[in-house]
Amino acid sequence: MKHLTLLLSFTLGCLLFADAQKTSVEHTWYNAEKTSKIQIYKATDGKFYGKITWLAQPNDENGKPRTDVKNPKDNLRNTPLLNYPILKAFVQNTKDANVYEEGTVYDPKSGKTYCGKLTVEGKTLRLKGFVCGFSLLSRSSTWELAE
Repeated sequence: MKHLTLLLSFTLGCLLFADAQKTSVEHTWYNAEKTSKIQIYKATDGKFYGKITWLAQPNDENGKPRTDVKNPKDNLRNTPLLNYPILKAFVQNTKDANVYEEGTVYDPKSGKTYCGKLTVEGKTLRLKGFVCGFSLLSRSSTWELAE
């Protein structure tokens, strides 16, 4: 019994420690329209990525899984949107731990990729996408925590 109590205490401690190591952006978020959920995670390269983990309408009009039909690369147009990476290579700002920059945002609705900036404000995530090199030409979207 003593060993079981010790094992449970150790396991709980590990779980709490692992959760404490999460950054503010590492969660699952609803997009602005609440038509998808995007899970943001830290990859082994130390950068942050986001993939679609849920779609309100996972299938197309033919009952098949939705694919990336707007992708500018013909060979990727049949790639399923579920688990598709749309946020790539974001770096946490060294001065503000709630800001993530230098990454790219892929918009499957248009098939375009933009440079981006993520800002976490409590249970909201502000996503700013802009034409790379022209941050004045931007569009913003507010995502909500889905967890």
